[in-house]
Amino acid sequence: MQHISLNRQLFITPSKLVCIGRNYVEHIHELGNDIPDDMVVFIKPNSAINTQLNSVHLQQALHYEAELCFLVENGQFSAVGLGFDLTKRHLQSQLKSKGLPWERAKAFNGSAVFSDFVSINQLDQGCDSHHWCFSLTINGKLSQLGHSQLMIYSTSDIFSGISDFLTLENGDIVMTGTPKGVGEVVSGSIFELTLWQGIEYQSEQQLIEDIANTKPIIKQQWLAV
Repeated sequence: MQHISLNRQLFITPSKLVCIGRNYVEHIHELGNDIPDDMVVFIKPNSAINTQLNSVHLQQALHYEAELCFLVENGQFSAVGLGFDLTKRHLQSQLKSKGLPWERAKAFNGSAVFSDFVSINQLDQGCDSHHWCFSLTINGKLSQLGHSQLMIYSTSDIFSGISDFLTLENGDIVMTGTPKGVGEVVSGSIFELTLWQGIEYQSEQQLIEDIANTKPIIKQQWLAV
């Protein structure tokens, strides 16, 4: 079984990864999809977890989707992290066109890569813990910028919506969807995910200015292979 790290010392073994699709309007538009009437939910198995960021799987190119993620414990989101939902975009498009499930394009071995997770109760309680901002840079250039206020479904909506039909067990991870800016993973590129807490969203330019002057709670790099 694969595991993730918590507070850089504990190793947690998720039973499953519960993923939210189409949760950012601009990402929906960039892929030419329709805004769904209901929350889009799909599952990745434990075997999807990997520490290495791959650019290819079974000779098929992989696309990155950076996401805000939460670890479940005792019936709540107890820790926060960042992750990549790696996707076989061409195969996904073929499956969608036929009305088929996405597992072959989304749930393959190595299709989920995570940062370290940080316990929410260890963070600055003076911050608004409902405001999460994250970025992905590739070779130092900003590729994705996300904020929890831009999500169609809030973190509380996501937790309750999943719990309506599926038991979230201790150690499970919820991936909350990706903002605009997805693309192909290029081998040799340096991917860096960064997470900030307590920055309110007003505009994209304001976010860029604020994160430049705010200490992050997570910053982690991967070399794509």
